[in-house]
Amino acid sequence: MTDVTVLGAGPAGLAAALELAESGVNVTVIEQQEHVGGNATSFDFGGVHVDYGSHRLHPASPPQVLERIRGLLGDDLLTRPRHGRIRLMGRWIHFPLRPLDLLLRMHPRFATGVGIDLVRKALPAGNANSAEPTFATILEHGLGKTICNEFYFPYARKIWGIEPEQISPIQAYKRVSAGSIGKMLKRLMPGGTGSGGASTKGIFYYPRYGFGQISQALLAAAVKAGATVQLGSSVSKIQLSGDSPRVVYTNSSGTHEIDTNQVYSTIPVTLLARLVDTKVPAAVQAAAESLEFRSMVLVYLLLEQDRFTEYDAHYFPGQDYPFTRISETKNYSDRSEPAGRTSLCAEVPCFLDDTTWKASDEVLARKISDGLELAGLPITADILKVQVKRIPFAYPLFTVGYEQQFSKLDRWVDGLDGVLSFGRQGLYVHDNTHHAIFMAQAAVECLRDDGSIDKDAWHRQRKIFETHVVED
Repeated sequence: MTDVTVLGAGPAGLAAALELAESGVNVTVIEQQEHVGGNATSFDFGGVHVDYGSHRLHPASPPQVLERIRGLLGDDLLTRPRHGRIRLMGRWIHFPLRPLDLLLRMHPRFATGVGIDLVRKALPAGNANSAEPTFATILEHGLGKTICNEFYFPYARKIWGIEPEQISPIQAYKRVSAGSIGKMLKRLMPGGTGSGGASTKGIFYYPRYGFGQISQALLAAAVKAGATVQLGSSVSKIQLSGDSPRVVYTNSSGTHEIDTNQVYSTIPVTLLARLVDTKVPAAVQAAAESLEFRSMVLVYLLLEQDRFTEYDAHYFPGQDYPFTRISETKNYSDRSEPAGRTSLCAEVPCFLDDTTWKASDEVLARKISDGLELAGLPITADILKVQVKRIPFAYPLFTVGYEQQFSKLDRWVDGLDGVLSFGRQGLYVHDNTHHAIFMAQAAVECLRDDGSIDKDAWHRQRKIFETHVVED
């Protein structure tokens, strides 16, 4: 029987384990944390199911991914209306965008600026763009100065912690699916995404008991199919010098070794490079060290009231606010319990070990409260509890030129016999959960009966991965 050892029990690792186990493969999952799901998990916070930030399952999910999740969750996978707001130039704009709401609420200066940008683009020289491609130049060329300067650029500075000119153009393709004013306006028209008509842009899918219910369902199904899952276990070495890979890991019961045919790694690829016992070329090691991740602090406030607002999420591109997004998880589901309590989750991007990362829970809670008051959303109910979660590897940081460094590392990992790296962390991508599960399914399809990987098939799948666009 083929043996596969999966590193990491996030959605990618668990989905791979389930597909493998159902195919008759002997699979073991090793997870460092005491829980599954990675950043796509949920936990109980004063009786409220809360997520690690704002998570949704999007209608853009591949059919086979949706079919798998629906099969696991059944009626617990809810279809929910998107109902958020963006704080733009001191005004609230509904998100997803709605034509009438834009007409009534858009700041006149913003509307005038967008109109001028449209006229400029219609002029003969309006489409000239000779600047070196970056996130900034591509978006400004497509969307105009007003949308960029008032929304995308300040939001990018907060999320990534660097200037838009320092961000790779790949981030523009991955993060901004409406790359021109024309496309953005088309989405607002009847039949276009975001219209609220036949479109699915105005809905999302969400598990009744929190987004982490997806990972829990994957775990239960994988174990039922025969998979072994080791939680609280840290990989210390991946030995590739023998006839087959050997994974060495430690947990509370000691040090353990697993001989396996394949290692399916969903852990950060930079960490993977440090774990294998194969000599890492100096250029590859330097490339791995140059790749950075953006961290995130999540601040949860438990409030003594049924609802804080009617909205599921609020977006804050402005620099005046310390957070990028505030989500109220109770509004994502259809559950009214517990009565008299709701929770807010504030997302505060940062770098590992900076002042925000090290700030106390009390300081962070005060920042969130002050920021909400500044936005005209003062907290008037009692704050029953504060909890902070810190995510060291929230997003890969796509700086200009990172592609060349990642390519060096990726080519080297791809050449390792017995190791396949995929998932959000494994391929250094900022993808959604449905992308991660799609990758896992593709990885299993590329496993031959003799335990080897069909590399040609895998490389074809990688080309598909490159077309993924992040859904917000």
